[in-house]
Order: sequence, then C-alpha cells, then structure tokens
Amino acid sequence: MEGGWEQARHISRRVAHGAAGAGRATVRAGKATAGGTARAGRATAKGARKVGKATRRLTYAGGAGRTGLGRLIELSAGNSASDALVTVALASTVFFGVPVGEARGSVALYLVITMLPFGLLAPFVGPILDRFRSGRRYVMAGTLFGRGLLCFAMAAAVGPGDLPTLFIGALGVLVLSKAYNVSRAAIMPSVLPADITLVSANARVALFTLVSAGVAVPVGAGLTAWLGSAAILRVAMVAFLLLGVVAVRLPRHVDSPDTEEEGAAPRWRTLLKVGPAVAEAVWANVAVRVFSGFLLFFLLFLVQDKAVPWLAAAEPWAHDPFFDIPKTIALLAGAAGLGGLAGAAVANWTRNHAPQLIVLVTLAITAVTTVVSAVFFGVWTALLISLVAAFAQELGKLALDAIVQREIGEEVRSSTFGVVEAVLQLAWVFGGLVGLVLSLGRSSLAGLVTLSVVLTGALGWLLVARRKRVRATKADLRRRRAEAAAETTAEAAAAHSETAPYPEPDVQDEPPAKLDPTKPLTNPNG
Repeated sequence: MEGGWEQARHISRRVAHGAAGAGRATVRAGKATAGGTARAGRATAKGARKVGKATRRLTYAGGAGRTGLGRLIELSAGNSASDALVTVALASTVFFGVPVGEARGSVALYLVITMLPFGLLAPFVGPILDRFRSGRRYVMAGTLFGRGLLCFAMAAAVGPGDLPTLFIGALGVLVLSKAYNVSRAAIMPSVLPADITLVSANARVALFTLVSAGVAVPVGAGLTAWLGSAAILRVAMVAFLLLGVVAVRLPRHVDSPDTEEEGAAPRWRTLLKVGPAVAEAVWANVAVRVFSGFLLFFLLFLVQDKAVPWLAAAEPWAHDPFFDIPKTIALLAGAAGLGGLAGAAVANWTRNHAPQLIVLVTLAITAVTTVVSAVFFGVWTALLISLVAAFAQELGKLALDAIVQREIGEEVRSSTFGVVEAVLQLAWVFGGLVGLVLSLGRSSLAGLVTLSVVLTGALGWLLVARRKRVRATKADLRRRRAEAAAETTAEAAAAHSETAPYPEPDVQDEPPAKLDPTKPLTNPNG
C-alpha cells in the first residue's frame, strides 16, 4: 500500500515538474515572440524613418524647403493618397460590386451626375478662390476638412447600401479635390524657388502624387478586402482631417494680399479671354482628356464583356491562360500608372522648354498611337495605348499649368484654373460616356477608328489655327515696323529742317548803300 502511494506521489511530482517546465517553455516562447515582435517593430520604424528622411531630402531639394514648395509637395502627396483610398473603397461598392450590365448604368449615372455640377460650378469656383487670395491656406484646408466629413457620411452609407448618399458623397469629394488642385496650382508661383522652373516644380509635385497614389492603391485594396469599405473610408476621413491641419501650417507668403480696387467689377474668365497661347493649350488638353476618358471605359467594358481578341477566342483551348479578365485589367492599370510616371519624369526633364510645343506633341503622339492600335489591335497595343494615354494626359496637363502660371496674372489665376479644370473634367466625362456607349457594339475597331478621326481632326485644326495666328502676328509685326520706320524718317526730317541754319542772302550783285551825312549814324536800311 505504501509502495502504491509512493508511486502516486512520484508520478504527481513528475507531472507537476512537467507542467512547470511547459509553463516555463511557454513563458520563454512568449518572451521570444514579444522580443521578435518588438525587434520587427523597431526595424519597421527605423526603415520608415529612413524612408521619411530620404523623401524629405528629395522634396526639399533645390531650395524647396525654404520657400514652402517641399511642404506643398508633401501635402499634395498625402492628398493624392487619401483620394486613392476613397476611390478603392468606393470601387467595390459602386462599380465592381455589380454585374457588367448593371455597372454600365451605374457608371453612366455617376458620369452624368459628375458632369452637371461642374458645368454649374465652373463660373463660380475660380472667382470665389480669387476673392480669398489672402486666405488660400484656409481654402485648401477647407477642401480637405470637407472631404473628411463626406468620407464619414459615405462610411455610414456603405452598410445599408445607400447609393444616393454614396453618389452625392463621391461627387462632393471630386469637386473638392478639383478645388484643391485649383488652389495648389494658383499658389505654385508663390513657393517657386529661384533655381526651379514652373514645369519642373509641377512635375515634382506630380511625381510624388503619382507615387503616393500608386502605393495607396494596393494597400487600400488589401485593407478593403480585410476590413471592408467602411473602415477604409474612415481611415481616409482621419487622413483628410490631419492634412487639413498641415494645410493651415503652410508658410504665410502662400497667401497673397488682395490688390483689387474697391468697387471694381469682378473679372470672369472664359476660353475666349485667356489669350491664344492658353486657349490653344486648353483645346489640345481637351482632346487628350476626351481620348483618356473614352479609352478607360471603352477598354474596360470590352475586357469585361470578353470582346477583345485575346479573350474572345471561339474555342476554349485557344484562350491564353495568362491574360484573363482580372490580369488584363491589372496590366492595363499598371501601364496607365507607368505612363503617368513617365509623363511627369519627361516634364521634369524638359524643364521650361516650349510648353506650347509640348502640348501639340502630346496630341500628335496620341493620334498616331490610336491609328496604330486601330490597325493592329491586340493585347500589346492595348497596353501601349493605355500607357500613351496616361503619358499624354500627365505631360500635357503639366505643360498647360506652366503656360497658365506664366501667362495669367495672379489676380485672376484661380479663375482661369477653375475654368480649365472644369473644361477638362467635362471633356473626360464626355469621352467616358461616348466610350461607354460604343462599348455596347463590342467592336474595338469601330471605337478606335472613331477616336482616331477625332484626334486627327483636332490636331489638324489646332495646327491650321496656329499657322494662321503666326502669319497674322508676323504681318502685324511687319506693319508696325514699317509704320515705326516711316515715323522715324518723318521725325528725322522734321528735326533736320528745324535745326538747319538760315541761308545767307546773296548781296554780291547789289551796290553798297550810300550814307547821308546830314542824318545821324544809324542803320541805313531801317
């Protein structure tokens, strides 16, 4: 009996010892896990600090840190990333979350709702911003705070599927984003360092905004799949509110004093009042925006309908296993992103050389690429035309911004940018609606041929108008030079006649005058 109790005590001691060892092992494992997590966190924080320092050196290079351009670049990059998060969060709700047939109706409704307010607000946004030139920081902060509140409302509407609220919120975010871009473009000359040109400064802003958006899109897509659209909209809300605080802390010289005379009538800007150079650049960019909007929705719905050659094979064995619908859309989006980066890089490389020529060259490139794509349409030409569309849109817009900043005075610069942004947005929406309608025919050739004709006609019209304007300018210059030369000749002749000496009288043939001795000695000739 005692041996049994002794054996039981021995077994219990072994069990207790094993449990204690397991507990110590668990504690050690927990400590190791905590230590590894802490080390990973420190490494991540250290890497983030290094990336932040490297980014700060790039944004503040060339004197941008002294003038405030560096802060503006960082603010614009954060703004672009937050807009990308909103776009990704709404994509599954408004677009990709419905079947293809229903998506056409939703997208068309969104485009129409987008187009109408821009047509109504275009005459007012710019003049309002010009009225508040002394508070541009607060205007930019207001656009950011407003988008934060709209993101909060859209996050609440995602759960019950309130599409009207989502549409109105998305529209408000878009309008406020355009208002921010107008304000940012208007203050660019105020923060321009002496060693950086306008085209280079705009290109630097564009590069960082594109990179930040490119990073935010996959991160936002992953977080949306994990947490849902509502959570991402709330993250975007917090980001917009923080960026609004950053906007208020921009340098004070961003705000220019109001120099308008009291009682002066407001100056309204239209395409007829911006001058020939700006109008030419605007019309060229309008053609490129129509091309970009058309191509986006036309190719997207053709791919989803499997109406493209590499997806429309009659036999299943003829299908390319790699180029399915999701991978094709991803490749087209990647080509567009690469084209935008290339456009910003080329703009930075060209500096300030002939921005008027750059906008015409971008239009010519798009026309030629569209013709080639219509003749040899395939997966590689689709990727090429997507890349060229984004490249031309980015490069042409940067050149246009430089032209407006150089040609238009500060007192009406925001009005001009407001008109330009509204016209370009309307052109993109119009092109998207046309592409949406033509995609119903499931014919890539018809759509691309139509686009080629429109782009070629626009390029020819701009070249003819430019040639007429150059000829008229040269003729007017020759006339002015001739008039100036004639006036100079007449003035010289008049001056010579006034300063020439009087001719001496010829008195050699006249007899000398005789003096009368009975009269006093005075002038005998009176």
